[in-house]
Amino acid sequence: MAQLSKYRLNSKLKLVLIGGLVVLLIIATKHFDLRELLQAFLLWVDSLGVLAPIVYMIIYNVATLLFIPGSLLTLKGGCLFGLFWGSIYVTIAAMFGAIFAFLIGRYLSRDWVCKQIESNDKFKAINQAVKTEGWKIVLLTRLSPIFPFNLLNYVFGVTQVSLKDYVLGSIGMIPATLVYVYIGSLASNLATVNMSNQPTTQETQIAKWVIRIIGLIATIAVTVYLTYLAKKALAETVVQEEV
Repeated sequence: MAQLSKYRLNSKLKLVLIGGLVVLLIIATKHFDLRELLQAFLLWVDSLGVLAPIVYMIIYNVATLLFIPGSLLTLKGGCLFGLFWGSIYVTIAAMFGAIFAFLIGRYLSRDWVCKQIESNDKFKAINQAVKTEGWKIVLLTRLSPIFPFNLLNYVFGVTQVSLKDYVLGSIGMIPATLVYVYIGSLASNLATVNMSNQPTTQETQIAKWVIRIIGLIATIAVTVYLTYLAKKALAETVVQEEV
C-alpha cells in the first residue's frame, strides 16, 4: 500500500514538473522573442574562435528542448562553420538534443502515459509494435517532414522504444541536415539566414526536391508499416486473451 502511494506521489510530481515546464515555455515565448535572442547568441558565437563549436552545440541543445525549429539552427550552423564542419557539429548537436528531450519525456511522463493507454487495446498494440520494431519506425519518422523533429523527441520518450533503437533510427535526420547545412553554407551574412530567406541555386533546389521525395516515401511507408504492426500486435493480444 505504501509503495502504491509512493508511486502515485511520484506520478503526480512528474506531472507537476511537466506542467511547470510547459507554463515556463509559454511565458518565455510570449514575453521574449526567442528567435531574436537566438540570433544574438549566434552572432556572439561567431566571435568566439575555437570555443564557437562547443557553445553552438550547447545552444542547439537548449533550443531543441525549447521547440525552436532545428532547421533554422542548422542553416545558421552551415553559415557559421561551412559544409564539412557544419555538418559534423550540427549532427552531433541534433543527436544530443534529441537524446536529452527523449530522456526528459521518458523519466518525467512515461509512467503516466503508459497508465493512460493500459485501458486502450489499440494504443497498447501500437506501443508494443514500437517496442519490437522501434528503430525502423524512428528512422522513417525522422525522414518524414510531417513529424515535427522537436515534438517527436519527447513523444518517443513515452513509448517503449529503447534508447539504443532511438539513437540508431535517428540517423534518418542526417539527409535533411546535410541539405540545410549546405544551403546555410552558401550564405555570407549570418544575420540574414532564416527559413524565409535562403540562398538559392540550382543545386539547392534539386537537393530540396530529393529530400521532399524521400520524405513523401517515408511518410507513406511509416503509415503503412505502423498500421500493419499495430494490427498484428492487436491480433496477438486478442489471441492471448482468448487462450
